[in-house]
Amino acid sequence: MIKPFTIDVPQADLDDLRERLARTRWPVRLPGAEWSRGVPVGYLRELAAYWADGYDWRAWEAKINTFSQFTTEIDGQRLHFFHVRSANPDAQPLIITHSWPNSIAEFTDLLGPLSEDFHVVAPSLPGFGFSPFDPADERPWGLERVARTWDELMNRLGYERYGVHGNDAGALVSAQLGALFPEHVTGVHITGGLGVPTGPEDMEGLSEEERASLSWVTEMLSGTGGSSYAPYLAARPQTLGYGWADSPVAQLAYLVERFKEFDGWGSDGEPISRDLILTNASIYWLTDTGASSSWTYYEGAAGMPVDQDRVPTGVSHGGPAAFLRIAERNNRIVHWNDLEHPSHMLAMAAPGPLAADIRDFFRSVLPTE
Repeated sequence: MIKPFTIDVPQADLDDLRERLARTRWPVRLPGAEWSRGVPVGYLRELAAYWADGYDWRAWEAKINTFSQFTTEIDGQRLHFFHVRSANPDAQPLIITHSWPNSIAEFTDLLGPLSEDFHVVAPSLPGFGFSPFDPADERPWGLERVARTWDELMNRLGYERYGVHGNDAGALVSAQLGALFPEHVTGVHITGGLGVPTGPEDMEGLSEEERASLSWVTEMLSGTGGSSYAPYLAARPQTLGYGWADSPVAQLAYLVERFKEFDGWGSDGEPISRDLILTNASIYWLTDTGASSSWTYYEGAAGMPVDQDRVPTGVSHGGPAAFLRIAERNNRIVHWNDLEHPSHMLAMAAPGPLAADIRDFFRSVLPTE
């Protein structure tokens, strides 16, 4: 039921990628300031040229393959996952879930540090990377179905009790696991998102100073600024999928724009290396999962983490104290840090501090004897 897996992309697929990059039909530069109309043509041409002739997929493929990988089938879905056991046989099991628009590339530098203290399981979300959709399965994927799949995976691996961690979409899955399976989940650790006000009722009881500290969040949620990508993904992802499946530059541009919006990527202070960004883009392109990964939006799974008070919750990058005030109303918060870092993709940009925070949280939940 569980089979060893090694990433081994056919050379023909890599040759095809380079040929398509070389044949790209580039658009004209539209008037306006850099990034104001989307990803700048000059910037993307330079990045695509590096993808074709400088970036080394085989080196990154080998790096990823240093970690034990497997596949299994659960609920009709082929599931790819890392299973990195700690040298400590009594280590706590931990399942970690990556973000959107990311892949297992997000955990390239986190798996090693975490495996010092945990038996780490890191699946590719259904429809992402090496967990491609079965076209014959018309059933939708939502947070609850993923959470039930994750619990079955941990049970299949022999882990009756386990911790969970996630970022972005992974944070939503992690909180859902705690809500559904408190008898199995020891604690939920997420990077952020709890306590974000989604309506006037959330602001009740806050001081003027606290309300002011949340003003940037309310502006973001109102839809002002940015590319407004979310409504289109929720409505018409199939249309975008034709470009992503046929043009690696279209796929790269979309991913780069998301990282730009989330992290300021493309600026002088890029918090994540270009090689790691291109590893993520390569996985999307080589597995043709750009469109299928969008279920997090069109099935309504994008948003804020699920409130749950059935198991303890820890947050590494929680934000201002006002967030904590709101989060405590419906969650059992036992660990709240406001670690500062200029990146939304923390496992890529700051794997060491993130691993330390995860470790501290679970030590507080299950103290060592």
